[in-house]
Amino acid sequence: MDLVPALQEPLKQPLKSVLGPATAKVMAEHLGLHTVGDLLHHYPRRYEERGQLTHLADLPMDEHVTVVAQVADARLHTFASAKAPRGKGQRLEVTITDGSGRLQLVFFGNGVHKPHKELLPGTRALFAGKVSVFNRRLQLAHPAYELLRGDDVAEAVDSWAGALIPLYPATAKLESWKIAKAVQTVLPSAQEAIDPLPDSLRAGRGLLPLPEALLKIHRPHTKADIADARSRLKWDEAFVLQVALARRRHADTQLPAVARRPKPDGLLAAFDERLPFTLTEGQQKVSKEIFADLATEHPMHRLLQGEVGSGKTLVALRAMLAVVDAGGQAAMLAPTEVLAQQHHRSIVEMMGELAESGMLGGAEQATKVVLLTGSMGAAARRQALLDLATGEAGIVIGTHALIEDKVQFHDLGLVVVDEQHRFGVEQRDALRGKGKQPPHLLVMTATPIPRTVAMTVFGDLETSVLDQLPAGRSPIASHVVPAADKPHFLARAWERVREEVAGGHQAYVVCPRIGDEEEDPKKARKSPEDETEKRPPLAVLDVAGQLAEGPLNGLRVEVLHGRMQPDDKDAVMRRFAAGETDVLVATTVIEVGVNVPNATVMVIMDADRFGVSQLHQLRGRVGRGSAPGLCLLVSEMPEASAARQRLTAVASTLDGFELSRLDLEQRREGDVLGQAQSGARTSLRMLAVIDDEEIITQAREEAAAVVAADPDLEQLPGLRTALEALLDDEREQYLEKG
Repeated sequence: MDLVPALQEPLKQPLKSVLGPATAKVMAEHLGLHTVGDLLHHYPRRYEERGQLTHLADLPMDEHVTVVAQVADARLHTFASAKAPRGKGQRLEVTITDGSGRLQLVFFGNGVHKPHKELLPGTRALFAGKVSVFNRRLQLAHPAYELLRGDDVAEAVDSWAGALIPLYPATAKLESWKIAKAVQTVLPSAQEAIDPLPDSLRAGRGLLPLPEALLKIHRPHTKADIADARSRLKWDEAFVLQVALARRRHADTQLPAVARRPKPDGLLAAFDERLPFTLTEGQQKVSKEIFADLATEHPMHRLLQGEVGSGKTLVALRAMLAVVDAGGQAAMLAPTEVLAQQHHRSIVEMMGELAESGMLGGAEQATKVVLLTGSMGAAARRQALLDLATGEAGIVIGTHALIEDKVQFHDLGLVVVDEQHRFGVEQRDALRGKGKQPPHLLVMTATPIPRTVAMTVFGDLETSVLDQLPAGRSPIASHVVPAADKPHFLARAWERVREEVAGGHQAYVVCPRIGDEEEDPKKARKSPEDETEKRPPLAVLDVAGQLAEGPLNGLRVEVLHGRMQPDDKDAVMRRFAAGETDVLVATTVIEVGVNVPNATVMVIMDADRFGVSQLHQLRGRVGRGSAPGLCLLVSEMPEASAARQRLTAVASTLDGFELSRLDLEQRREGDVLGQAQSGARTSLRMLAVIDDEEIITQAREEAAAVVAADPDLEQLPGLRTALEALLDDEREQYLEKG
């Protein structure tokens, strides 16, 4: 046992003891690399064959580039300046060529002496810097450079030309080749790397040993070396992560839970009889999966994915009623007060007299459905807490107020978490701790998650998918409104809103910002495509005023945003739901759960400021009744920009799974997994969750088999060490909860 940490020591060595404090400091601050092992796992982003780096003929403006070229000529100019009035100022101009084009390098002042001596005509070197324009010519000012030397220059150039140069994710403070030199220094330590993969798995799949894979990824001789190393390192990431998840699943199966089976003539049966429609096939199938889990004696852990409006709430309510039938209580956790109130209203409405236990007109087998939020009055709160403690209330719906110490349940049997990505994990854990034994857990999300991401991020949850929309739901038409190119399109958008209102319907207008913030002009958010854009995102308070006085003059316009008091928010939503407001100008506070079937049109301002999944979520708020929905995505971005292409993609499909795939392809993997991994830097450096579906699937199967045979990994010390490195206890807990 004690041998394992000792063997791992070379990789745990701090970089400052190997590379020196200055380089180590930059690596820690800018790249998050602290140990030899961190640096060995900082893989090249891509490789260039020498002489085939960025060609001088097609250099991108304003980007950091690395080029390999030969000095054609070098001229030293002296000139007079404020600092050197006697003509002693110096400027070195070096022209380099790589056969495809020429480029000027410029060095000034004290920086000219070294390059003046070294960059002689005929010298070959690597140059790195930011491309700029001076006198309508491209140039690199003060580039970093690395001479290509050799005893026999011709031979050195030949061997050099055939090799593969690793290009590392770099920063302006630390160029790629400096990282390469540092890697060269620590590479011998790769021999000490302990292999996390069981020998049988590695041999069975023909994978390289880990030390060899690390050598080949950093110093490949051929493209085949790179491919072999990448497939091995991808397996490491996929397998270690899947083992962590398989261990969570295994631990969960060891926990006791109370089996909850509905009574044949209980609350659930009475509720089903009341329903004015039949369940979709999807709802029936998913309900069957949930009921099977609830009937077992270890806790259910299930993720319920379903498009906006696919009827997830109904499925969750039937599960809650089954638990109440079996003598338990069910809690539904919502991310905001508005949403908790909305769920409470719609559940009480769906249940009718079945939610009126102890009240006049309440059905015989009724229960109580209570709401618990932070802004409730003291008397209502006391009553709700009493109903929970005595078991009088079978169902409670609330925000994180449910988690407070004072809240005691009589017998908590099921926790339903809505929109889990908005919930702190500790909060969910605290609620699960309220049961005498761990309660069953159902996590609902309206954000479609591609299968591989579900396996990677929510790998400890079984997944159910609702992919049919209930009968009677209308299709939503989506269009991009290019406000800058075609201002008349925007004018037409407001006409469409007036037409819908004239037809007895209502509209949402969504803006990225509330307004009235202390706006620091320096921090006005720039769009990724246009560094010159200074305009801050449009704000609810400004837009509402402009619409009420301008194109929507005469209509009843109200605002809704997160800084309003809970009571005010609720009053605004009630008026909108009751049809007393024509147009609601809001932030994304309406993104989840607000259900107004009469709202048919949504205009999203500065739509390019929102993510793909968020746009899809927002759009799902319209077309919830029998009239068709319309979503207008307003943007000032130019047609050729990536932001506009993203909006066009959203407008062209209503398939959330396809959009979530697109979203993932456009974002770094880490953004997706970062949320699920306690905000730490993603552990996935090589694995791409979209492209590597096959590896993830196979790794999941292998991991399940390994954990079933040896849950504590006693026979696999290398794997155990890798797991500890991937997940300290806190992050393993975090993964468990999604």
